[in-house]
Amino acid sequence: MRPNSPIKFFAGTKSIYLAEKIAKAFGNELGKTNVLRFDDGEFQPSYEESVRGCTVFIIQSTFPPSENLMELLLLIDAAKRASAYKIVAVIPYFGYARSDRKDRPRAAIGAKLVANLLTAAGVDRVMTMDLHADQLQGFFDVPVDHLYASSLFVPYLKTLSLDNMTIAAPDMGGTKRANAYSRFMETEMVICYKVRKQANKVEDIKVIGNIKDKNVIIIDDMIDTAGTICLAADMLVLAGAQSVRVCATHPVLSGKAYKKIEKSLIKEVIVTDTIPLPRESPKIRTISVAELFADVINKVYNYESISSSFIQ
Repeated sequence: MRPNSPIKFFAGTKSIYLAEKIAKAFGNELGKTNVLRFDDGEFQPSYEESVRGCTVFIIQSTFPPSENLMELLLLIDAAKRASAYKIVAVIPYFGYARSDRKDRPRAAIGAKLVANLLTAAGVDRVMTMDLHADQLQGFFDVPVDHLYASSLFVPYLKTLSLDNMTIAAPDMGGTKRANAYSRFMETEMVICYKVRKQANKVEDIKVIGNIKDKNVIIIDDMIDTAGTICLAADMLVLAGAQSVRVCATHPVLSGKAYKKIEKSLIKEVIVTDTIPLPRESPKIRTISVAELFADVINKVYNYESISSSFIQ
C-alpha cells in the first residue's frame, strides 16, 4: 500500500450487511456503488465516487448464486479501470473451495479457476477466512491473508467453562484444524471417521478416541446440508457424550439443514456471519467477524505483521 494512499471500503450487494460492520469497526464509512440491471438478467456495477489513487477494499462473500462472484469480479475490474492504486478482495467466504482437486475423471478444479479469474480481473491481494484447505492459498499469484475463526471461537468456548471438554474432528481432513483448537484449549481430541457412498451423504460414522461423559465440541470450516454434523452429534450422545456443540465458520445451511439441526441432539451451533443466515434458530449462535477483519485490514494497510492476530 502506498503511504498516504486513501483507503475506501465497498461491498457487493449480498455482503453489505457485513461490510457496513467492518467499515464501522475500522472507523470509515462504506463507499457508494450502484448496480445497473438489465431486463435479460445482466448487470453492471459502478462506483458512485472517485477511487483514483485509493487503496480499495471490496468486501463480498462468494456464496451461491454465482452472481455474487460475478459482481465481485466486475467491481474489481471497475476499480482497476477507475485508476485505483491497489485493489484488495475481502472474501470472508470463498466459494468453490471444495473443488480444489480432480477427484473424479474429467472434473473441473473450480477453486483454481476462481483464483485465476480474480487475478485476471486485476486484484492485488486477497483476504479470506477458513479456506476448506489451507493449500488453496497456493492457487493465487497474489498475496493471500488467511484468517482463522479460531481467534473468535476459542475465547467464546472458554467462557462456557465446560468440564471434560473434548475437541472432535468431523473427518480425517479436519484433524489439523481440530488439533489447533485442542492445543489452545488444552483438551483431548477425538476423530470422527465417516464413510460416504455419494457426495453430501454419509453412510456411517465411527469415533477414534474416548467421548464417555465428555462435553464434545465438533470443529469444522462449514455446515452445508448439516447431515454429517447432525449424524455425528447424535451418535456421540448415544455413545455417552454429555453434550455436543458445533463450531463451524461458514453457515451455508442448504436444503433441510435447519430442520436437521433443530431435530438433532446438538446443544448449540456456533457460526460466524461470513454468510448471512436465512433465518434465526434457537440452536444457532452467530459471532461477527467484522472486528477481526477490520483489525487485519488496518495492519495490512499499515504494513504491520498480522501473525499475532491468529490462533491456528
